[in-house]
Amino acid sequence: MAISEFEIFKTDKLAAKFCSDRSAHFPPDQLKICYKIEDQDLYITEVRPRWNKPDETTEMMVAKAKFIKSKGIWKLYWQRQNMKWVVYEPMESSSELSELLDEIGKDPHGCFWG
Repeated sequence: MAISEFEIFKTDKLAAKFCSDRSAHFPPDQLKICYKIEDQDLYITEVRPRWNKPDETTEMMVAKAKFIKSKGIWKLYWQRQNMKWVVYEPMESSSELSELLDEIGKDPHGCFWG
């Protein structure tokens, strides 16, 4: 089931602030932290120049938050080396997306930023 317009607005606002704050620490031509919303999923990504073709960019997935409308919660996932999304067990879910974004930013277990 798709996310409501109100939830999309809230998600967009929180994710934009998170990405803007995180990107502020890097030269904009070298690294940008971005997000995209697809259905009920929020993806946080890193966009940077390709190492062998600096005029092209590459995008790497950092984290995924899935909104479970029936429960009113967000579930947090990290991506393993095999590209499969796995539930982030130290903080599986929260009713507040901001809590999950804080956890992604802190990354105490090195799952998101390496």
